[in-house]
Amino acid sequence: MIEAMEKNELLQLNKYFFTPTQDVVMEYGKGIYLYDDKGKEYIDCAAATFNLSLGYSHQEVIEAVTQQAQNLIHITSSYMSESVGRLVEKLIEVTPKSLTKIHLKVSGGSTANEGAIKMVQHYNKKTGLISLFRSHVGQTIYTMNASGLAFRRQHFNGLSNSGITHVPPAYCYRCFYNQDKSNCNMLCVERIKDFIEYASNGNISAMILEPILGNGDNIVPPKEYFVKLRALADKYGFALIFDEIQTGIGRTGHMFASQHFGVEPDVLTIAKGLGGTGFQIAAIASREEYSEMDGHHHSFTYGSNSLAAAAGLKTLEIVSEPAFLSNVKNVGDYIMTRLKAFKLKYSFIGDVRGVGLMIGFEVNNEKGEPSLALTKEIQKTAFENGLIMRTSRYGFGNTLKIRPALIMTTKEAKKLCDILEYVLDQIQVSHA
Repeated sequence: MIEAMEKNELLQLNKYFFTPTQDVVMEYGKGIYLYDDKGKEYIDCAAATFNLSLGYSHQEVIEAVTQQAQNLIHITSSYMSESVGRLVEKLIEVTPKSLTKIHLKVSGGSTANEGAIKMVQHYNKKTGLISLFRSHVGQTIYTMNASGLAFRRQHFNGLSNSGITHVPPAYCYRCFYNQDKSNCNMLCVERIKDFIEYASNGNISAMILEPILGNGDNIVPPKEYFVKLRALADKYGFALIFDEIQTGIGRTGHMFASQHFGVEPDVLTIAKGLGGTGFQIAAIASREEYSEMDGHHHSFTYGSNSLAAAAGLKTLEIVSEPAFLSNVKNVGDYIMTRLKAFKLKYSFIGDVRGVGLMIGFEVNNEKGEPSLALTKEIQKTAFENGLIMRTSRYGFGNTLKIRPALIMTTKEAKKLCDILEYVLDQIQVSHA
């Protein structure tokens, strides 16, 4: 346990941080839990920003990485190493069948997404991009412009977003077109034709989208949305890029969300959960034709890292087991059932939506409008009671997200929901 003096010394280092931390020191993590310097236990419902698919300190991954570290940590990607070769082989096995090329020379989700866009543009010689309102996409200059959140660009007026067209997502709870999903005819897809004709540069190369909007309020589209989107892309001759940075590696109870929705993209991007217990790795999987771009156009220092590849390979071996994915579905179903009951109990809970362990619920005021203040109050009270929860849209959204490590058991899910119910009871009493 960290002594009080040492903790104060650590927190004083915040003055050097570009972005200061919260006034708490975490000491260690194990499984779905995180422990602070006072020994307090937290259930991490965010899995360390959704990176820890296998939780903290997963022993099998640590053993694989330890063994790899004794032989080879990093080499230039000009040469083959066993861990990298085996990881590529495994990725070909678990990604959609039409994706036959793997690009590992990327270092995170942002560079994976930007690389995917480059690869498609290089192939079809088009420059336009379609992206969704509320989407994250990435943190590089280009992907930040492709993001569906305007506040991310407001201080960077010199950055160009030429050729990028944003369209509304399939957000049935608060439909952009004010339609009922029972007879809407998927206007969120149909109207993209108008955006292409009137708002784009007329030269659409690709559409990039998260199958479930991660940062953007955990919006889960109907399966029909993707069927129609696939048909639209084929008709207009642009590629579909699925950003599976958050939805991939078992998060939905399938290896990738595209498999849940039953539609194959042309390119698929992977990161976060691929590192299993926190190792940094990302990848792009694509159809054969999109691999024509020379490697020097998109190649990063720690891409194809042998150590991270060992972690990724072991993670995929574990997650691809049918029993593992079945557990994700079962635990997710349990949490969704509890949340739907909470929706009936607490008037401030609006829509509840999720697939597998990618779950979120909206927080509203008495008029049914999004309540940012109440969302943050729930988040703060949850933390005080041992639940780490993240809100949507960098804290500007009214959706609380429940995305723990995929190793969570039903018993642990019950503990999570019991604590959350206690928290929501407190909120309800305080606002009575």
